[in-house]
Amino acid sequence: MYPKETSCCFTGHRPAKLPWGQREDDPRCIELKLELAARLEAIYTLGYRHFICGMAIGCDMYFAEAVLALRELHPDVTLEAAVPCGTQPDKWARVQRQRYNRLLDSCDSVTVLQYGYTDDCMMLRNRYMVDHSSLLLACFDGRPGGTMSTIVYAERQGVSVVMIELDT
Repeated sequence: MYPKETSCCFTGHRPAKLPWGQREDDPRCIELKLELAARLEAIYTLGYRHFICGMAIGCDMYFAEAVLALRELHPDVTLEAAVPCGTQPDKWARVQRQRYNRLLDSCDSVTVLQYGYTDDCMMLRNRYMVDHSSLLLACFDGRPGGTMSTIVYAERQGVSVVMIELDT
């Protein structure tokens, strides 16, 4: 178990809520990835070493890849995959499943919260991440949904929130 005081989790949108969708070559997506890298470096300098990712497509995967790049520079960085259910990637396109599996293989630890999907498994995953962190990094566009719920939960738990605002 990693100390909560040096652990940072992440929440962000899936491609359906991103202005560029799945087009990662869009300049706005490239800019977001650069911003994530810069924020993670700054968070590292504050003493955070353990990062927890929910492993969804979209921003979660950008975050995981940025943490892995940070780990190349700072070998004391660890990445934990917080998987909501063992069937998480089952309905994704093959390329998304391949990316997910590559990321899982690169994680220092994998926490699978339950085997099968239930209506509340994503929320339970989000709460697990917040409950094991003292900082939440969020990519957020202001719209209601899982990202907003995770931010609200973190604030109620006294977890600091660093926001990267996305234009809608």
